[in-house]
Amino acid sequence: MSDAALDVDEAVFDVVERIPPGRVSTYGAIGRLVGVGPRRVARALSQGGGAVAWFRVVRADGSVAEPVRVRQLELLAAEGVPVRNGRVDLSAVGWPDRDTGLIPGDDAGSSKIVRRSDAGQGSRAIG
Repeated sequence: MSDAALDVDEAVFDVVERIPPGRVSTYGAIGRLVGVGPRRVARALSQGGGAVAWFRVVRADGSVAEPVRVRQLELLAAEGVPVRNGRVDLSAVGWPDRDTGLIPGDDAGSSKIVRRSDAGQGSRAIG
């Protein structure tokens, strides 16, 4: 695996580690924060995300991946994450949101996590 691929993986893991217990994010939201697509986020988590709370990352519609469905739903339920008809209620527990102070950079290709107060004023990395 190349250094660039390892850097992307590490960036994905760093963001996933910031998701608080009882909250979830989506592959796309993590990708926007890191500057990659949702499939690249899924690949990072499937290949080496066992050390982070991978189960806190779901699809954009709140559903989970079939191969890990039972285990992921068990882990989310243990944290009190609301699930209805097999889907997480992202409106209730989605992350990041206005409470976190984090938003993706202004451009879709940004690899920076910025503070919400910096939006539109250029990106300033945190963490």
